[in-house]
Amino acid sequence: MTAPADRFKSFAEFYPYYLQEHSNATCRRLHYVGSLLVLSVLAYALLTQQWLWLLALPLIGYGFAWIGHFVFEKNRPATFDYPLYSLLGDWVMLKDAFTGRIKF
Repeated sequence: MTAPADRFKSFAEFYPYYLQEHSNATCRRLHYVGSLLVLSVLAYALLTQQWLWLLALPLIGYGFAWIGHFVFEKNRPATFDYPLYSLLGDWVMLKDAFTGRIKF
């Protein structure tokens, strides 16, 4: 059996799989909410220098995404097998939604 990390040789190979794992619109939207909240909290922490807010970033980002997967998509988050590609996929998917490449 091939280890999950060996399945994809590049992010370009991974991204179509990532989008397939996010076919449910509510799941995608929860990812967008989490990502936008992460950016907002990050900006707030930087502007106010209240660094403890940074501890909330993983909870905010992953919390919304995992609710989307477990409740709506009914699959296992790609983060468990592909943490770096999955993190990058979150931001590329958000960009693709804002540019109209994929449905919001």
